[in-house]
Amino acid sequence: MAKILLLEDDEVLSESLIELLEDEGFTITHVKNGEEAVDKTFIEKYDLFLFDVNVPLLDGFELLKNLRESGDKTPTIFITALNDIASLSKGFDVGADDYIKKPFDFDELLIRIQALLKKQYNTYQNEIKVKNFRFDIEKNELYKDDEFISLPPYELKLIHLFFKNLDKTLTKEQIVEELYYDKEMSLGALRVHINRLRKIGLPITTVKGIGYRLASS
Repeated sequence: MAKILLLEDDEVLSESLIELLEDEGFTITHVKNGEEAVDKTFIEKYDLFLFDVNVPLLDGFELLKNLRESGDKTPTIFITALNDIASLSKGFDVGADDYIKKPFDFDELLIRIQALLKKQYNTYQNEIKVKNFRFDIEKNELYKDDEFISLPPYELKLIHLFFKNLDKTLTKEQIVEELYYDKEMSLGALRVHINRLRKIGLPITTVKGIGYRLASS
């Protein structure tokens, strides 16, 4: 399931959110201040940021502003008690995708999270189909002819990347950067992962001298 970086210094709210989101299948990394959040983004890729604003050391607004300026486009929802128009405007100005005010209903937050995750795949549906394959966005699962396919972590990351960029050519360098991020990995290792996905039937084509593409038809 999707990985979420949660920035929240309220212990009670944090514990509740972690429990509820993990029950929904999300993987949660929890930090209590803005500097911890920065450190985590250097060593891990996340599918979504869930940031409180009034937190120690580096507030949510400054944190997201810095991340956006560094090129981090991870979808972000602010959760905050601030309810004035100026704060709302500032949140979107620094790059937020959504904003939810405390106290909030968990089901509403979940709806907003799922909507943002679908948006990354350029769809409003819960799944994407390629020939006889079906990728379930919410469950983070791949099916072939309605049969679940178990994939190791790197192949599953590749699935995410190809389905998010359907019909687009991805360079080998782009893929390596996304997949391995903080680790050194050879292009030879990438070819091994690509070949494994081809063996299950995924129509991944090689674009000579550039990279790879997953076509929708």
